[in-house]
Amino acid sequence: MKRRRFIQDFGWLGAGLGLIPACTTTPADTKPSKISKVENYFGEWKTQDGLPVFDYLIDQDADLNSLWDPIDRPENRRHFHVIGNRALQVVASNRGDIGIFEEREGHRWLFYQDDLYGCGHSLILESGGVRWGSLYSDRPRDTVPLRQFGPTHFSVHSEYEGLRLERTILCPEGDRSWVLVKVQLTLSLDAEPRQLTHIESWPLRPRFLNTFQSDELRDKAALRVSYDINRSVQKIVAQEIFNEPAETIGAPATLLLEDLSRENSGQMSALENDQWPTLQIETGLDLKPGDTQTLWFRVGRSTDEEISSPESFYEQQLNKVRSRVPKTTSLSVPHVAREIPWHVAMLSGGANKDAILGGHTLNQSSVYGFGLGGNAAARDSLQHAIPLVYSEPHLALSVLRNTCTWGSPDGDLPYALTGNKKPLTQLLRPSDQNLWALWLASEYAAVTGDLAAFELPQQYHPDYSAASTTLKDNLKKQAYFFIDYVGRGQNGHVRILNSDWNDMVLQDPMIDKNAMIEKGSSVLNSAMGSWVLDRFAPLMENLGERNTADLCRSTAHQLRELVAASWNGRWFDRGYGPPTESQPEGTVIGRDRCWLEVQPWAILCGAASSEQSRSLVEIFKTGHCMHSPLGARVIWPPDLSNSRVGEGTLGGIWYSINMTLIWATAKIDPEFALAQWEAMSLQRHGEAYPSVWEGTLSGPDAWNAPESPRAGRTWSTPAFSMQSFPVSNMHSHSQPVLAWLRLLGIEPTTEGTLAVRSSYEKALGSYVSSTFSASF
Repeated sequence: MKRRRFIQDFGWLGAGLGLIPACTTTPADTKPSKISKVENYFGEWKTQDGLPVFDYLIDQDADLNSLWDPIDRPENRRHFHVIGNRALQVVASNRGDIGIFEEREGHRWLFYQDDLYGCGHSLILESGGVRWGSLYSDRPRDTVPLRQFGPTHFSVHSEYEGLRLERTILCPEGDRSWVLVKVQLTLSLDAEPRQLTHIESWPLRPRFLNTFQSDELRDKAALRVSYDINRSVQKIVAQEIFNEPAETIGAPATLLLEDLSRENSGQMSALENDQWPTLQIETGLDLKPGDTQTLWFRVGRSTDEEISSPESFYEQQLNKVRSRVPKTTSLSVPHVAREIPWHVAMLSGGANKDAILGGHTLNQSSVYGFGLGGNAAARDSLQHAIPLVYSEPHLALSVLRNTCTWGSPDGDLPYALTGNKKPLTQLLRPSDQNLWALWLASEYAAVTGDLAAFELPQQYHPDYSAASTTLKDNLKKQAYFFIDYVGRGQNGHVRILNSDWNDMVLQDPMIDKNAMIEKGSSVLNSAMGSWVLDRFAPLMENLGERNTADLCRSTAHQLRELVAASWNGRWFDRGYGPPTESQPEGTVIGRDRCWLEVQPWAILCGAASSEQSRSLVEIFKTGHCMHSPLGARVIWPPDLSNSRVGEGTLGGIWYSINMTLIWATAKIDPEFALAQWEAMSLQRHGEAYPSVWEGTLSGPDAWNAPESPRAGRTWSTPAFSMQSFPVSNMHSHSQPVLAWLRLLGIEPTTEGTLAVRSSYEKALGSYVSSTFSASF
């Protein structure tokens, strides 16, 4: 690795991978904040095994506020959350069941969970016909089991007449396509001896998510799957058989349920049901008062990996999680200490090993992945990887290379990938996709100094049958594609095509959409493009691409001047369209209302003067943020005549945009910026909307503002509804982390180094990972 120059005294700093900037403290010097128990409507946060966990404590059947309306389906009381590793995701619910999802070869469930049913549970059979277990529906009468959500685990704690059941599903670290199941049964000292049978039960429920496919067609595709079951002493293997493979995704999976318990081996069975078998392992146990018996199982894709000691393996996985997630502190915002490591665990747990394109994909998820069956958009995978540069840089690089593989040899990136990993180019043609790849690459290089990574072989999507190149050349082509093909539109700004960050920007009926696609422009893309190209230029220069670097710098300078000229006296315009018959002087977007997304980028790229920047902050305070507990609305004033006011792009509250707001205003009004980070936090959502489950552990890409009749929840459209899967959107995890780093003054510079300089007069806090550390 090539070391870069360091300029000390809290100024511009290069931070090599594993090297701690001189202005920071080392991990040994930083004491993590103590995370005491914090009550929430649904339970409480606490620290366990050195990690933040959430204990879900309420009886959802008896609680009037637990009813959840997904809008496109019947109301129900299912509250769910998603954890994972780098190969799969586990969707765990308050019912005590789970589902196992993956994107190895495409969007599919190995074990499907929906609003009615899930998979994986413990069933206890005792004498006298007593039957109880880990499912909420099997709970002992008049009890409420504890359901615990951890960074990489989900557990259920239940008890019946002195016999305590603790069942834990753990996602092991790395690319393992299976989960570890720990079942611990403890008999209290004052109980009578017990004989019982424990049944480990896994109903097989396949499901494939071809993009935009109806539930009816997905049901039919699943019914075309059958299983060849083979039993041995320690495990049951279920080989999928695709009877009509056209509607399935990937190759048939080989699944297993394996007994890892060496002392209490169980009896294998496969119960035939109407549709698919249920895999079961029955274990007979004799417990004396004070006894504890632990059973271990493995479930998922078949593997030859030996687990000689599941107890040791389990502890090793927890140790790896503790060492992997960053530690953060703040006297001003104590809940930073639990939320940042939590978010990073959720973020890296959203990654999926990609068997088709290589590396790892980091799907935006939520309704896009689990509902529509798509990986959208390319920009989202890239921006979610940016904060991982500071804790898991190798994963961030893997996501960069994977997402660059989506594209074509001319440098174009498709809007999305379908459920079977095909480029989706017909729906939207956004003009900003390349900028996110260039940004991630620039930040990765500034933080790690790893220039060798850019000489690694880089593939294109197999559909293009193109020869491989290097990551450097791929990114170089993307830069030229943005500069030359996307090009310029009205008033010299970057062309908008049919969208930029805002997929709905051209949906106003007053806008001539075709004219905008041909010649319209985006001030947002000009401002963001100016900032990104100025940071990408030194990377190209360091890689020996002087001409490309010069072009990026000159383009950045031109765009910055154009953005400065788009100041309308109150804020920066949003976009421009060519003259039309009805608007002979051309269309102006964002003159009557302040579109938030462009304003922070105008500040960050240097187009806004100091006076303009301060004026914008006052508009944010008295407009976008006024009476909004979760942060700034994306547009102000909102159109109160619209039935969806306060939702989505009609005045909703977007994590991605508010991250840039926090970043930009930290240099102008640090206290305002910090207040906006607090508004973004899980803690704030729980305070403002205590009986809304989404926002407790995770969230969507955008919240509904106070103007919405469903304030504190998320958007819905006639086409599809984020409210139908309102958690596990990676924006809700990536943007708070990146915003915290920016509050600490950490960002890439135009010299290719890293700035580590806080704007706060008093100590703000710290961020410490195994690869990076900063403290102020």
